[in-house]
Amino acid sequence: MASQSLWRIGIAGDIMLHVFDIPVMLVLYMLLKSVCRNLALLGLLFNLTQTAVLVANKSSLVMPLLLLGNADYLQALEPGQLHALAYLFVRAHEYGFGIGLVFFGFTCLVQGYLLLRSGYFPRPLGVLMAIAGLSYLANSFSLILAPTYAERIAPVLVIALIGELSLSLWLIVKGVNLPEWEKRVPESA
Repeated sequence: MASQSLWRIGIAGDIMLHVFDIPVMLVLYMLLKSVCRNLALLGLLFNLTQTAVLVANKSSLVMPLLLLGNADYLQALEPGQLHALAYLFVRAHEYGFGIGLVFFGFTCLVQGYLLLRSGYFPRPLGVLMAIAGLSYLANSFSLILAPTYAERIAPVLVIALIGELSLSLWLIVKGVNLPEWEKRVPESA
């Protein structure tokens, strides 16, 4: 509660990240739909679901603010109970985040396949994105199915970072192979 403003700014910043994700999703859909429109749409739907889950999950970060506030109705609970409940919501956020990343794992798998098949992106980017998807799935399902092993598996997310960062840097620095992309665009129209 001593850093309530910082906590709220963090929540707002995280929500804005998801708002900015939506145009990125649209760009990736537009770039990949020429490979297979239905798979590109499936990837977009997985990604939108992930974003919806993660945004809804932010309410679990608002709950500690409510529980540790000074509202009259909170006096029905002891301070220790309020602190335990506040911590419970913070922990629940971790699980909600893991659930959201299940959908992102499938997004990465679909996008990886489309990147691999595109002909206008380097094939290794597709492989790295597919591996990123598997990393997210392994991490999330370990959190859900075997939480005692989740910490041991968490470093696999470094692999996911490599895949996502590679794609991001490639798009920023090189972009798509425009002549190859333009060859495919009429096929999907």
